Amino acid sequence: MHLNIEDLMIRANRAVRDWIPEASITAVEPLRGGASSLTYLATVRGGPASDENIVLKVAPPGVKPVGNRDVLRQARLLAALEGTPGLAVPRVLFADAGAPVEVPPFFAMSFVAGDSFEPHIDVPDNPNPPGMPPAVEIEGRARSAARMLAALHGVPLQAKGLGDEPEIALSAEVERWVKLFATVDEDLKPGSVEVGNALIASLPAPVPSCLTHGDYRLGNTLCRGNEVVAVIDWEIWSRGDPRVDLAWFLLTADPKVHPSAVRDAPGMPRPDVLLGEYEAATDRRVRDLGWFQALVLFKLASISAQIAKHKRRGGDPTGEGARAAQEIPTMLERARAQLAN
Repeated sequence: MHLNIEDLMIRANRAVRDWIPEASITAVEPLRGGASSLTYLATVRGGPASDENIVLKVAPPGVKPVGNRDVLRQARLLAALEGTPGLAVPRVLFADAGAPVEVPPFFAMSFVAGDSFEPHIDVPDNPNPPGMPPAVEIEGRARSAARMLAALHGVPLQAKGLGDEPEIALSAEVERWVKLFATVDEDLKPGSVEVGNALIASLPAPVPSCLTHGDYRLGNTLCRGNEVVAVIDWEIWSRGDPRVDLAWFLLTADPKVHPSAVRDAPGMPRPDVLLGEYEAATDRRVRDLGWFQALVLFKLASISAQIAKHKRRGGDPTGEGARAAQEIPTMLERARAQLAN
């Protein structure tokens, strides 16, 4: 089902008056990025000068706005996180519940200017060096992101009105990826059953649950200069073990392990440096990190298997799907080795 931008603009003009009665939306255009929800840049007239541009996050039309498509759940979190010391997120401005599934809900948030770039993985818009941030900026951003992750994990759930959020147990986290592996062809999951069983058999001692981003990495932040100025893309936030977020972040910082790495980016700190930054910010040591490193490799292998499966069904057996399939055995073997240490 197609989203009519003119209809969205009419709805946004009605909703914007809940924020600024005299404001109006004069233009709406798509923003690049985001697969589970639709993102648009809107121009505001009659509002604060700092909010001449705002962002509209819209659930896909024609389907229920649940799970990672539940944009109002994202708005609830962002509103709760606003003003958290050490953590930067866009401000929620207004929202419209719509009438799902025909009329999708949306919310508006502040536009934050900045770069979103994964140093080891992303291809710059321009040839290196002008397309790559300077090494000193990459280092500063990564360290800033590590401290910001610590701030997120320290958010008091009850005080922020999020104490009713259900907790995702580590066993459930493993089972999620086990179930995904069960849906793919045998050649896309060599040894996955053994790794899944080993993860369940060696579950680490739990720590207090906290808010987790679900896909925390530099590519899901906006940066200016040496600093992260906003954490974005909160589609899969949840309440769970902080070490899942941390291990995922550290995986993207390791070009020797992450299968999508295309370079060893100058300035990008090694995972042990970022771990030290995180531990200093939380004032506690991280235990059992090896198990979580195995878990995120298992998770990434499962995601890669899904990509390969869908590409095969779509008639693209030699492109992105084939590349994803090639990396699965290595990721599973590295996960197995982590658990054996």
